[in-house]
Amino acid sequence: MIRNSTFAATGMPVSYTDHFNEIAQYNVQLNLLEKAWAAWYAYMQNDVLATGIMSFVMHELVYFGRALPFIIMDQIPYFQKYKIQAHKMPTLAEQWQCAKLVLLSHFTVELPQIWLFHPTAQYFGMSTSVPFPAWQTMAYQIAIFFVLEDTWHYWFHRALHTPMLYKKIHKLHHQYSAPFGLAAEYASPIETMILAFGAVGVPIVWAAVTQNLHILTMYTWIILRLFQAIDAHSGYEFPWSLHHVLPFWAGADHHDVHHEKFLGNYSSSFRWWDSVLGTEVGSASDKMAKPKKAAMAKAQ
Repeated sequence: MIRNSTFAATGMPVSYTDHFNEIAQYNVQLNLLEKAWAAWYAYMQNDVLATGIMSFVMHELVYFGRALPFIIMDQIPYFQKYKIQAHKMPTLAEQWQCAKLVLLSHFTVELPQIWLFHPTAQYFGMSTSVPFPAWQTMAYQIAIFFVLEDTWHYWFHRALHTPMLYKKIHKLHHQYSAPFGLAAEYASPIETMILAFGAVGVPIVWAAVTQNLHILTMYTWIILRLFQAIDAHSGYEFPWSLHHVLPFWAGADHHDVHHEKFLGNYSSSFRWWDSVLGTEVGSASDKMAKPKKAAMAKAQ
């Protein structure tokens, strides 16, 4: 049983530290992160506001924080050998223009949805309390979300490439034929809502059906999905890229070709839907390997 902060009953203004110390004193069974989590909700005294601020700040820090290393690498000549389309290096002006539209989308399209997330999540049975679930529970649920989101993304992304939907909705995302990390969420509001359902709606449906999902699992899943999306749009193929370890993983090797050719490779995280349904259009690593093989053959 978790004992909550009692400061609210006094009506006196108190700091976050006061709430944390009281919760830590009476809930010694909690770990440090759980105490910090409970103190945040006690300090805010408004669960919708507490979840909304935490969700939005987390999204912005992860999105732009993960894109930043690729922005830096684009300015360093050493990394050009890993760039899939090295002849189309994005300029800082292009990246800033992209960032402005992404920020506009975050504040006008995503922020209202994030603000409604807490009541929606609680209505469908998602937990926001402590203690947190076991890591094993989080791991298998996140694995399921990856598979279900990839399926959703494949079919709706493929639908967005039909002539009418492409022209009216999806064309904006293909403004950059050589993608870069910041462009992961460079899209029209309609596309953002359609494809975002795979990332947000799938866990909510899971919570409604199973009544077994914690918001921390949701946050961890969203962070991993953001990493995947930004990496897939990074335009970089490294010797340590994940698909070299997991052959069914997609990533930039898979998605960069989609932006270059404007078709095929519709999946988000995995390659199996494209492979089974004949929409695989090759990989960037194969394309990059051909000149190397030709040079080796010429040298022999």
